[in-house]
Amino acid sequence: MITRVYISHSEQDSSLAQELEHVLWVVNLESFSSLFKKTDSLSDAELISFGIRHSDCVIVILTMDGILSPRVNQEIGLAVGTDQLIIPLLEYGEKLPALISHLPSIGFSRDTYEDALGVVIKDIRQLTKLDWLKIKCPHCGEEMTQYITPQEEVEKVLLEGTDLKTMCSYCGNTVFLDPRTFRPRSAESSSHEHSD
Repeated sequence: MITRVYISHSEQDSSLAQELEHVLWVVNLESFSSLFKKTDSLSDAELISFGIRHSDCVIVILTMDGILSPRVNQEIGLAVGTDQLIIPLLEYGEKLPALISHLPSIGFSRDTYEDALGVVIKDIRQLTKLDWLKIKCPHCGEEMTQYITPQEEVEKVLLEGTDLKTMCSYCGNTVFLDPRTFRPRSAESSSHEHSD
């Protein structure tokens, strides 16, 4: 069962990590990164060790900065040493570090990052049961919880090139969700693109 994910990334890739953290939040998974969580009484080493040992999976964001980062490489070493499930997100043109060079990776570019996040969610769904989505309505701003759309329906919508549709349980407006990440489209873009 996967309920908590450790996100390993360089400081330069914080925006990519925050996007991943948000997508994991949407599908009701807790995430942890030593660069986001700072404490007064624990050292970085203790934070990293705690975070990795208490996670069910480690997702490593590997851009050139990530691959060159001593911290990311230490986190990979600890994850390998504690037999963690590791999912590498590898920027096109880069190579996996030696310790995880045997693993399959999910390739991405800055333009296709959303697609890669969709693959992460699909992979996690194949390994564990995801039941709930947390959706913040782009119309009224309220946060609601709904059952997650079955993967078969997600695949169908992806093939059609359309969005998933749901209704806000607070304001009653239709909410269009990106089928890769289940994130709501903004109120403006959904009303313009879907005015048919």
